[in-house]
Amino acid sequence: MFYHLLFPLSEHYALFNVFKYITFRSAYATVTALLISFIFGGWVIRKLEQMQIGETIDTDGPQHHQKKSGTPTMGGVLVLTAIVIPTLLWADLSNRMVLLALLGTVWMGVIGFIDDYLKVVKKRPKGMIGRFKLVGQVSYGLILGSILYFGGNGDFVAHTSVPFLKDVFINWGWFYIPLVILVVTGTSNAVNLADGLDGLAIGLSSLAFAGYAVIAYLTGHAVFADYLNLLNLPEAGELTVYCAAVVGAGIGFLWFNAHPARIFMGDTGSLALGGALGTVAILVKKEFLLVVIGGMFVAEALSVMAQVTWFKRTGGKRLFRMAPLHHHFELTGWSETQVVVRFWIIGVLLLLLGMSSIKLQ
Repeated sequence: MFYHLLFPLSEHYALFNVFKYITFRSAYATVTALLISFIFGGWVIRKLEQMQIGETIDTDGPQHHQKKSGTPTMGGVLVLTAIVIPTLLWADLSNRMVLLALLGTVWMGVIGFIDDYLKVVKKRPKGMIGRFKLVGQVSYGLILGSILYFGGNGDFVAHTSVPFLKDVFINWGWFYIPLVILVVTGTSNAVNLADGLDGLAIGLSSLAFAGYAVIAYLTGHAVFADYLNLLNLPEAGELTVYCAAVVGAGIGFLWFNAHPARIFMGDTGSLALGGALGTVAILVKKEFLLVVIGGMFVAEALSVMAQVTWFKRTGGKRLFRMAPLHHHFELTGWSETQVVVRFWIIGVLLLLLGMSSIKLQ
């Protein structure tokens, strides 16, 4: 909004010329998101407590987690608010990629909200029926993939770069749409699985979005893209503002979600963040790099799949003490804070590895 309202004034007042710079607007999107989280975080927690919207802890999980029962949940509403409002204020809203990122955030957030509502308010332990949730996620992936493939140069859009390999691309052709569905659905569920310890998912998400903010900026900048041998996607630069807002919202929410958490984001936040992360990776043509930058999410998801497969094939034996992976390490004796911080450290290392691949291309 500010871009459209104030940048035109630069013709008369040079001061407003600053609004054309993505870096300026990204910085203020981060600050705005932080302020929204800080200012309204306490109020949201009190409201959720008054409405008795508290987390129900699964008895199948680690027993020491039972003390978290009743902690306000559905805090993803705060996260989404702190993402959407700064993006609307500071981004160029005529940019298609920004609108698609917002669509993914809200779409997946609504699915998560319905799931949380059914669990917490309607007291249905399983929440939304799994196949209905999957239909909602796949539908978004189908819409996104179709818009990208049929709304532009299909042959160009269907090309995906391969990390660490120079000038190596995979042309998916018609399989590009199923790829998009797989990425957004898989990422949203992977982040959801990681949201089991205080601060874990929101911290890892903030790291991943910080990385993709840099990638979006470099991809959208003709000079940097040429120097780094990246596909130059002029529209992608504006995603930096969106990613910056997500980072600000994530850090702001972490203030209240750090151990011992005063609020959980629930599926409202985790599905939205996962779907948005997958969307951004697709838009900047770095889908495969998500496996590196979001490596901890991949590990969490794979641990669940491996546990289930091993359990079925061995007649009841377990590969891990408990899945997802973070619970396994808890049961080996690590404290919750140790698991979270160590996973963050690995997340930082994976982020640096992923960013280094850009220079190596």
